[in-house]
Amino acid sequence: MAKIIVVTSGKGGVGKTTSSAAIGTGLALKGHKTVIIDFDIGLRNLDLIMGCERRVVYDFVNVINGEANLKQTLIKDKRTDNLFILPASQTRDKDALSKAGVEKVLNELAKDFDFILCDSPAGIESGAMMALYFADEAIVVTNPEVSSVRDSDRILGMLASKSRRAEQGLDAIKEHLLLTRYNPERVEKGEMLSVEDVKEILSIDLLGVIPESQAVLNASNSGQPVILDSESDAGQAYLDTVERLLGEKVPFRFLTVEKKGLLKRIFGG
Repeated sequence: MAKIIVVTSGKGGVGKTTSSAAIGTGLALKGHKTVIIDFDIGLRNLDLIMGCERRVVYDFVNVINGEANLKQTLIKDKRTDNLFILPASQTRDKDALSKAGVEKVLNELAKDFDFILCDSPAGIESGAMMALYFADEAIVVTNPEVSSVRDSDRILGMLASKSRRAEQGLDAIKEHLLLTRYNPERVEKGEMLSVEDVKEILSIDLLGVIPESQAVLNASNSGQPVILDSESDAGQAYLDTVERLLGEKVPFRFLTVEKKGLLKRIFGG
């Protein structure tokens, strides 16, 4: 049976869709058949980050409304075997998703996939609530800033009270914390919260810490998940994150300021 994982955040701009693309790609690279669903009706970013925007013919809402089937709608990733995208609609209103319709699509996907990643809109609007409702696990993406962490705390409240698991009295959604845009130098200067600060405030297990990196922007602009840039710190950190999600014990990296050697200090770099 497929595991349904929602990737969510309390506010926009924290790297949620970037994280969905990277983690979905990482799971597929590890041999797990994975589909990423874009729940952000009206905005549609996932297909851009995955570089498949020109291949979108039908979308999630078309499937819910019976205007297309999953075989017609799913986009197979050209770079990574086992990876598929279910794009959002750019033209429909946020309330186009119905609980019954989403459940029907998820049940159909669950027959064929190991992991279903739900890329949620930010905040607590209807699309976000729909994305988290059916989740088995949740990856809460936050930046090390007070406003982002506070908004994430609200999302944790929703996961605990508004999900199918909560309504049916089942085991709670398993929550993971993913900290993005982490900059140890700014933490040392007191401009950002530390990993320990964020863990203390949110009290959920830390899944990954993604360093602030130009590689993330470069990957997004080129329509390629940053996890495929294995030379970059961010790409390596996302791979570590995927391995932890799969239950592997992987030490955390990129948490401290890199001390430059004498030659680097003299000659720069």
